[in-house]
Amino acid sequence: MRTKVSEKGQITIPKSLRDELGIRVGMELEFTTERGRLIGAKVEPEDPILAVTGIADAPVDANDYLDKVRGPRE
Repeated sequence: MRTKVSEKGQITIPKSLRDELGIRVGMELEFTTERGRLIGAKVEPEDPILAVTGIADAPVDANDYLDKVRGPRE
């Protein structure tokens, strides 16, 4: 398959390749070169839980939070 580079340096990845590789809207790709070839690879998403671990100012007890949001447990 072929594609042309736009004036802005952009390319379109053919739909059949996007589908085959599971490339979706908003996904990040990382580009490298190897022996004169351009190689693009999907960037694995960061674990959303690990991404926010440690950003809270104070420790939060999950049960206390749920009691506050849902009401006391029976």
